[in-house]
Amino acid sequence: MIPTDSRTKRCRTRHWLMLLMLALGAGLLGGCHRDDGLDWHLNDISGHMPDLDFHLVDDHGKSVTGQDYRGKVVLLYFGYTHCPDVCPLTLAQLHVVMQRLGPLADGARILFVSVDPARDTPDIMHAYVNAFDPRAVGLTGSPRDIETLSKRYRSAFTREPDRADGQYEVSHSSAIYVFDGNGKARLLATPNQSQDDMVHDLHLLLSLGHPS
Repeated sequence: MIPTDSRTKRCRTRHWLMLLMLALGAGLLGGCHRDDGLDWHLNDISGHMPDLDFHLVDDHGKSVTGQDYRGKVVLLYFGYTHCPDVCPLTLAQLHVVMQRLGPLADGARILFVSVDPARDTPDIMHAYVNAFDPRAVGLTGSPRDIETLSKRYRSAFTREPDRADGQYEVSHSSAIYVFDGNGKARLLATPNQSQDDMVHDLHLLLSLGHPS
């Protein structure tokens, strides 16, 4: 059950304020489209975000980098396994999107980056992401590595104060960053955008192969 005390309400207020700021920023970026003749429904961030690059640990305990996912369309999302609502809803939505893509989905990977590395071990991440979709990979690492990656893509997260039971929540941005098979940032999906828009753009991006 989702807590409803005043601290949680304040947490959610900050959470949605961050989402609003991110959505406004995405709207500004979305006004700058490449003249590639493609009908994107999501926010086109081509040329406005850096390539996919990180040094983290996957949900099998293996050190990985952005280069390890070249050749796949990547959907990058920041969250954590104890998240009470937004993360499971987002991963469930992405699973449905993958199902709707059919065989094309084999060319995509969901990278779920933990903003709570203290609790999200590789084993916990593996069980969590695989409960949603077999093409999802959990990524964790040192707090410094997570913070570096978050800043790279202008994401944000904040650990909330511990509750009486010692547990805590983490407020975080909820955008989904989409990279093409060459690791180039191409699209950004915000919470207000529809599943149909995601399916449309991913189908288009996966059908392109490896754009230059």
